[in-house]
Amino acid sequence: MTNQNALNPTVPRAHAHSHPHPHAHEEGHGHTHEHTQPKAADACCGCSASSHSAIPLAPDVSDVSTGALLFRIPTMDCAVEESEIRRALEPIPGVKALRFRLGERTMAITTDDGVLPEALAAIRKAGFKPEPLNAPGAQAAPAAPAKIAGMSAGLARLVAALVLAIAAESVSFMGLEGRGFMVFEMALALGAIGLAGLDTYKKGFAALVRGRLNINALMAVAVTGAFIIGQWPEAAMVMALYAIAELIEARAVDRARNAIQSLLALAPEQAEVKQADGSWKTVMASEVPLQAIARIRPGGRVPLDGIVTEGSSAIDQAPVTGESIPVDKTIGDQVFAGTINQTAALEFRVTAVAANTTLARIIHAVEEAQGSRAPTQRFVDRFAAIYTPTVFVLALAIAVFTPFFMDWTWLQAIYKALVLLVIACPCALVISTPVTVVSALASAARRGILIKGGTYLEEARKLKAVALDKTGTITEGKPKLVESSLIGESSGNEAAVFAVAASIAGRSDHPVSKAIAEGLKGPQGEVADFTALPGRGVQAAHAGQVYVLGNHRLIEERGLCTPSLEAELERHEEAGRTVTLLASDKAVLALFAVADTIKESSQAAVAELRALGVVPVMLTGDNTATARTIGAHAGIEDVRGNLLPEEKLDAVKAMQQRYGAAAMTGDGINDAPALAQADIGFAMGGAGTDTAMEAADVVIMNDDLRRIPETIRLSRRAHSVLWQNITLALGIKAVFFVLAVFGSATMWMAVFADMGASLLVVANGLRLMRAQK
Repeated sequence: MTNQNALNPTVPRAHAHSHPHPHAHEEGHGHTHEHTQPKAADACCGCSASSHSAIPLAPDVSDVSTGALLFRIPTMDCAVEESEIRRALEPIPGVKALRFRLGERTMAITTDDGVLPEALAAIRKAGFKPEPLNAPGAQAAPAAPAKIAGMSAGLARLVAALVLAIAAESVSFMGLEGRGFMVFEMALALGAIGLAGLDTYKKGFAALVRGRLNINALMAVAVTGAFIIGQWPEAAMVMALYAIAELIEARAVDRARNAIQSLLALAPEQAEVKQADGSWKTVMASEVPLQAIARIRPGGRVPLDGIVTEGSSAIDQAPVTGESIPVDKTIGDQVFAGTINQTAALEFRVTAVAANTTLARIIHAVEEAQGSRAPTQRFVDRFAAIYTPTVFVLALAIAVFTPFFMDWTWLQAIYKALVLLVIACPCALVISTPVTVVSALASAARRGILIKGGTYLEEARKLKAVALDKTGTITEGKPKLVESSLIGESSGNEAAVFAVAASIAGRSDHPVSKAIAEGLKGPQGEVADFTALPGRGVQAAHAGQVYVLGNHRLIEERGLCTPSLEAELERHEEAGRTVTLLASDKAVLALFAVADTIKESSQAAVAELRALGVVPVMLTGDNTATARTIGAHAGIEDVRGNLLPEEKLDAVKAMQQRYGAAAMTGDGINDAPALAQADIGFAMGGAGTDTAMEAADVVIMNDDLRRIPETIRLSRRAHSVLWQNITLALGIKAVFFVLAVFGSATMWMAVFADMGASLLVVANGLRLMRAQK
């Protein structure tokens, strides 16, 4: 499937203005991170959509040639931190564009001259430390061992804080009297808070200064309040547990966010490249130029996309297309980076540099999809934007008014209010949606299904009808010899007649002639006086005898048709086949029926769609008789043929009115209007097809129609898990809310509850990464 708009970057995609589902304008087409809408970060701060930053998007982070400067921000590991940074930069004129990649913890910023120092100072004031990556004086990215060492040091510091907090709790539990024991207990608590909570305090007070109620602000207020009212051990325990929970949560979320990055390891870093003198040299794959000749040994992984120039082998393409059966490759066939060469050495001509291979584009597309926000996530954001300040106001009311109406002391009221502040953290609720969406996107990509955003992942479950193009979607898209027979007196000499047909067909470049030559698979002899007969066929001499290989019209013009032959031709034409006849100057010798055969997966795919309650409809420009024949074989009842592109568009509109949400599946430019009109556009055969990958909402990398019902099933599972996570997060908080007000819930119990809810929703979301049949 191609889209004319995709070929011209100045023309907006039709989805931008005609997409029927309600969030089309919010999500665009899944190719950019929608940071101009309120994100999950806002849920933690209680801001509204109208107050969100209006700083526009920069070009892609990977395209540093646009002038955007890249910075790594080590402590930016969720949308909360992203929102903090955007808020810090919002008042600064001259910040022209921002883009974030949370999985890589990078920020790209474009500013006017002289504004960058002020912007970086604002980021540092918000509690973050930006590290330059491509700015003047930038240092190389830290090596993996250094990163691991830093993580270990951070964990050791938090463990030390937890030990001090436990020691403070122990001293308090023993009930030892005296100023010395009190000072010792307070010192232990301060030590724990200092080790675990300095970053939290910095970010929390920075948020409070700007009038925002994010989780850091809530924790800073709660811990400070507990310390002031004399609950020193509990203040220490809360801060230590919170910091450890944040670390565990960040690692768990990273696992989901970076799931697709495991594909990067599939493409080897080095490649064997042929040198000018004919020798072979191992070089970095990133340095291999276009048109270079590379070699893959048996058992090795293909380092780059290319076209085979020498050798034949079987290639395991599962990492890119999801195909479970290896594909035979020979000269002229395409190979993809990250696939596995199995049986013999191959040489290939490089057709894409490392940064633009099919595998790299898959990873980039899923990264872009991770930045788009699913409808459920938008709902959660709106809900949490009200939830956080509401709980804060409720906690304040409990602290101020309950001593007057209930038998509570002021200290009891304040303590219960502080417990509520800890419960108010909406992190479990906020991360429940992106973790689930990212897990589903990664799972789909591993199966050869490239979904361009959370919107399409969620909308797929609503599909009630799917329009299917015929050629290349339901069928193979290339002619194949399906029947051959001898005519009349030639019936006793099959081998000789078929050898003549194969010899003449083998000289022609016409697709039908090629299908006949490939289908007969017999020995081909020499032919002479080969002549094309435009619109009719070809003529040639074989062993001194002149033959024609042509269509019905040519045979009629030569007066060689008979009533029995006419009946046979009518039978094949009603079945949608193209008939070619071999004739001498005296009689027709053989008949060859060629057709575009149905894919092996099409019948199963149509049956699966029906089982899901989705109506399949065939829309094709081919003649109606052929379309009905193919439709009957595939199990499709609603077949519409002889359609022009605009008529396909009208057909999709009619499907949307009749059934509801409808998808369109195709692989050609003529499908573009219908694909744009459909709620979801599926492109078939996206592996190696730039335009299909750029233009579609969902790309089926291996041309298997069964991936469409699989996408619908995944969408339904993801929706179910999303609401399971929301119910878990809110249910646990509701229980502890009741315990805090009317029971005996403590602050550290509230932290445990929040951490437990976060880990539960993350673990539940990660289940989607497991392959499902």
